[in-house]
Amino acid sequence: MKTLKWLGILIVSVLLLMFLIPLLFPGTISDQVKIFANKHLAGKLDYKKTHLTFFRHFPSLTVSIDDLVLRGSKPFQNDTLLAAKEVAAGINLKSLIFDGEVNINEIYVVDANANVFVNSKGQANYNVYVSKPSKTPKDTTGKGTSIKIDLIKFSNWNIKYNDHSANILVNAKGLDYTGKGGLSEDIFDLKTDLEIQKLDFSLNRVNYAQQKYLRADLITRINTNALTLVLRKNELRINELPLKFNGSVSVLKDGYDLDINAASEKTTIHDMISVLPPQYLNWAKDTKIEGKSDLFFTLKGSFSEARKVKPKLTVRLLVSDGLISSNKAPVPLNNLNVDLNVDLPSLDVEQLGIDLKKLNFDLGGKNTFHARIKSKGLKEMNVSADIKGAIDLAVLDQSLGLKDLELRGLLDADVKANGIFNIDKKLFPKTNGYLGLKNGWLKTAYYPNPIKNINLSASITNTDGTFQSLNVKLNPFKFDFEGNPVFINASLQNFEDLLYNIRAKGVLNVGKIYQVFATKGLDVSGIVSADLSLNGRESYATTGQYNKLDNKGTLVLKNIKANTDFLPKAFYLKEGNFEFENEKMWFRKFYATYGKSDFSLNGHLLNTINYFLERNGTLHGNFAMNSNYILIDEFMALKSGDNKNKSVQVEYAKVENPKSSGVVIVPKNLDVSLDVNAKKIGFKGMDINELRGSASLNKGQIYLKKTSFNIIGSRMTIDARYQNESPLTANFDLGLKVLDFDVQRAYKEIDMVKELATSAKDVNGIVSIDYKLKGDFDQNMNPIYPSLEGGGVVNLRDVEVKNLKMLSVIGDNVGADAFNNPDMKGVNIKTHIKNNLIHVEEFKFKVSVLRPSISGTTSFNGLLDILVKVGLPPAGWISIPVAVIGTAEKPKIKFFSRTGQGILTAIYNRKINKVIREEKRDEQKSGGEQRKEKRTQEKKAKEAENNVNRNLQKG
Repeated sequence: MKTLKWLGILIVSVLLLMFLIPLLFPGTISDQVKIFANKHLAGKLDYKKTHLTFFRHFPSLTVSIDDLVLRGSKPFQNDTLLAAKEVAAGINLKSLIFDGEVNINEIYVVDANANVFVNSKGQANYNVYVSKPSKTPKDTTGKGTSIKIDLIKFSNWNIKYNDHSANILVNAKGLDYTGKGGLSEDIFDLKTDLEIQKLDFSLNRVNYAQQKYLRADLITRINTNALTLVLRKNELRINELPLKFNGSVSVLKDGYDLDINAASEKTTIHDMISVLPPQYLNWAKDTKIEGKSDLFFTLKGSFSEARKVKPKLTVRLLVSDGLISSNKAPVPLNNLNVDLNVDLPSLDVEQLGIDLKKLNFDLGGKNTFHARIKSKGLKEMNVSADIKGAIDLAVLDQSLGLKDLELRGLLDADVKANGIFNIDKKLFPKTNGYLGLKNGWLKTAYYPNPIKNINLSASITNTDGTFQSLNVKLNPFKFDFEGNPVFINASLQNFEDLLYNIRAKGVLNVGKIYQVFATKGLDVSGIVSADLSLNGRESYATTGQYNKLDNKGTLVLKNIKANTDFLPKAFYLKEGNFEFENEKMWFRKFYATYGKSDFSLNGHLLNTINYFLERNGTLHGNFAMNSNYILIDEFMALKSGDNKNKSVQVEYAKVENPKSSGVVIVPKNLDVSLDVNAKKIGFKGMDINELRGSASLNKGQIYLKKTSFNIIGSRMTIDARYQNESPLTANFDLGLKVLDFDVQRAYKEIDMVKELATSAKDVNGIVSIDYKLKGDFDQNMNPIYPSLEGGGVVNLRDVEVKNLKMLSVIGDNVGADAFNNPDMKGVNIKTHIKNNLIHVEEFKFKVSVLRPSISGTTSFNGLLDILVKVGLPPAGWISIPVAVIGTAEKPKIKFFSRTGQGILTAIYNRKINKVIREEKRDEQKSGGEQRKEKRTQEKKAKEAENNVNRNLQKG
């Protein structure tokens, strides 16, 4: 009884302490959490409240933070890096009670979402830990917080890792992690228990793992001094496939040193198939799969971008005695054997080596297939291949138990090749190959009707390893779809100077054919009708021997929807009637829309056959283009639209700049001239009417020549050139002439006038302009003002200038009200622009009986360094110099002074489209130094105007 009594007292005492300790030390704990966060976190940390308790992670005493949100490091300080329902730190109870110190030895994070992001420039959002801050809050308690972690436990995490610089995306859902070891020691063994319910992994937008279950039991020796990880015991299971690996990883100053060996030995084909994408797993459940498999890979060497070195990857896959059979199969797919080796030195695809030593299977009787393929390199590929098989596709379909695909027909293949493939050197392996299909049938679950009566007879031969002896024949390829027969017959000889004979006839519903294959892509609707006969030689077109060509026929397209990877919306070709006539493809009728924009074309493309045959070919053409309305804004690459198949560059730029419109991307494979007649064009809220002139697209640039249009009631003529550099930047050259330009209307309606000519707000009347500019557009297609270069003349034909502060301040000081309303009619003002400064050449005007002149420099940000010479009567021979400095809004003057205070130019880096330094006031210098510096700046500005002329003439 006494023992039970003391045991009861002990239990009650322990329970009492478990309630009292959190009440005795709450201030200490809360203070230390805040001190630690402020000392060591660069990202903003928010949470609702803290708790000190034994009961959340019994028996540990933990300080728990509820509803934690941690923001990322710059420039991602507004984005969430980590959000967790609970983050808890385990406290060493002995240190807390006897020493009054908070020693953290356990970490718990529950129900968390982590979003790790690296942008295209390599900037990461996870750099939130600051080890040695220069300024930290003072610890007034005299006691600190120490960390000596023995346990880390994550429960129910969702982690998304998106690295745009490496094109890697990892998405892990339902992650549980337990890590044990002396994590604060210099050398320790980390025991890891990891489980992920669904894991996705993609590289370069290719999915290598989708919704995979992963289980890991790992022991890793970590040396924090040498930053080395030794993989001692490492066992993974991906779905049903076990994987063991060992080796080491060393972190270097400029990269990593890797030596990793992995193997999945003595497993089954069924285990191997379990790592396939999810859509194949249901098929595997209902299919008998037998056989042995082994998988090995190694990754050895250094990885360093700075030293431009990468490790070597080797992979080997062995499959033996395989059998695949569904319940309905008359015979199984039997004797499946695979021996595949992949060698990738320096992770360089140009050195890629593939050795498929064996790929064999049979379907009973004469239904056999075997392949042996060996290659080395990519751009110059050394190939040896032997492929042979005769397969009844209906038997193959039944054996595999394919649910979404129905195949029929007799497939016969016999291909032998040996030699070098290099397009630039015009080399092709010696080849003798044949592929045939008789009475083919293809039906999928995505469309109710089949493609039937598929017959194909294709042969390829090469006798000497050059393009010259390469011959390809398609005789014939035909099929029926939706009651419409399609027939193609082709003979291609001598690919060094291609001799082609192609006959194509049929009607195809492209929308329905895409449904058959459930393909998201270029065409999703519409009809194509063709009746073509194409005969000729490639050189006939390139050398102008058009009379030797015999290309004829028609191609009709209706209601075709087309996407490109650089436009946010789809083009809709309402109707297109095309006629082939030797070297020309005539557009007899062409009407298309893009968003709110519409286009009608009449003209021809040249040499379209060679465009499809040439590598990196260019389309040449000449058209008359008419349009009722073109909205340039909707062509900007990052605008919202229905196109989901954008390029990686556009997709990443949109993610990293969600509020930006981007710039218009110009295709680089066009060399097309256009006579343009557009009734209305919209651009950033500005309306341009009745545009007429010549335009051309050439090598990714747009040129306008002697193009005129109406804007705010004035007729303007321009020569221009435009070129995008990325989805976010572009450059332009512009030469414009305009008569009868209403200054006040332009100031009110055109934002660019407000920013380029701030003094226009004080001007009423009509001016004429002859000006040239070059510069860059930013990510919203606004001009970057420090990038602008050029110059020209503004003629004040019939204007009133009232209350211009720069002049009014002079009038106020000399008592001459006439400075508030000077006579500037007929005055020519010549200026040059460079580095955000506007250099004004001297011009004269009238103020009552006075004859002032103005020259000097001003900036787009309003800084002034102007010399006003006030010419006294009778003829203005004697003048009073007045230096005007300060800003356009707050000018300051110095009488009898020819030197104000210079302005240092802005510095703009055109390669990276970035303003390195804005213009600013120069240090006070002598008059001679200022005049010398000003002459230098003005000379550079005049040279900029000449450069614009040269760039415009290139088009």
